Amino acid sequence: MKVPLLDLQIQNEKIRSEIIEKFSSVFDSGEFILGKEVEAFEKNAAQYLGTKHAIGVSSGTDAILVSLMAIGIGAGDEVICPSFTFFATAGCIARLGAKPVFADINLEDFNISTGDIRKKITKRTKAILPVHLFGQTADMSSVVKIAEEFDLAVIEDCAQSFGSKHGGKQSGTFGLAGCFSFFPSKNLGGFGDSGLVCTDDDSLAEKIRILRVHGAKPRYFHRYIGGNFRIDELQAALLNIKLPHVDGYIRNRRHNAEIYAEELKNVPQLILPQEIEGNFHTWNQFTVRILDGVRDEVFQTIGSSGIGCNIYYPLPLDAQECFRQFTDPKNPTFNAAIASKEVLSLPIYPELHPDQILRAVKVLTNALPRR
Repeated sequence: MKVPLLDLQIQNEKIRSEIIEKFSSVFDSGEFILGKEVEAFEKNAAQYLGTKHAIGVSSGTDAILVSLMAIGIGAGDEVICPSFTFFATAGCIARLGAKPVFADINLEDFNISTGDIRKKITKRTKAILPVHLFGQTADMSSVVKIAEEFDLAVIEDCAQSFGSKHGGKQSGTFGLAGCFSFFPSKNLGGFGDSGLVCTDDDSLAEKIRILRVHGAKPRYFHRYIGGNFRIDELQAALLNIKLPHVDGYIRNRRHNAEIYAEELKNVPQLILPQEIEGNFHTWNQFTVRILDGVRDEVFQTIGSSGIGCNIYYPLPLDAQECFRQFTDPKNPTFNAAIASKEVLSLPIYPELHPDQILRAVKVLTNALPRR
């Protein structure tokens, strides 16, 4: 039995007729850019997240970029972010001429270490950019407290955490802005790239809406140097269809995580991911740590056995060649380096059958060397 890391066809097939009907409606309308579907999705997403404004954008990366642009991040500024995350987090900082300052992570949840945030704050620090990795929020109570103490902005990278909560509050609603991705593999996934920025700040929301259309208001009169950060009508239409289902998708992911946790709890070579107390984990990824330095060997073995798996991420950002000029060798991110050598993500998509999980467990445990 082969077990893919992700199978989008099952989820999409269940709502196929609704998708085709809606796409046909958009086709007939002739309205393809920032029309009624975008307005409807933004309204419904804001209601789901419990935020005042939700602004659809072209991708999760652009959500981060436009949010940093909107708060004026630029040359000479420093923004603290975790070293263990996807490239876009730090890439957006660097693209604006600012310096990404890499903080270490906690191995318990793979999220940014608030203790290390404090160590990395300087006179040039303007913002903190925590990432809610793999579907679990960072310790936002502590992040917000630090930000208030040092008068720093907080922009949340929520690319993997739509629907995740900390203390009962949705990810993306703690800082000045929350940035979401609707890449197909996410908890709420589209048919390509799209994203969202949420905020309770009226002036920030207005600026982001202007920046996403090349900084123009009214049309052809440019107040700022913006970009083309618009979400497509078709993407918004699809996401609006899927949004009422997202809690069900998340319930299935949580159920799948429970099966993995039960089946793998007595395997000594593994450290299992955990839901931190006070959090609501949505399990965008189920990421184990494989001990004894055999992760790469196990990865190859189970992959060749037909079990989808991946390594998120094999190299911390502060070890990436493109960020070399920002790296401080006197302050390495030890936990990020450990995680990059040990992590392996297993299939956990909502439509995964229990028999597929048991197959993945069997292949994984057989691939581990006996102690």
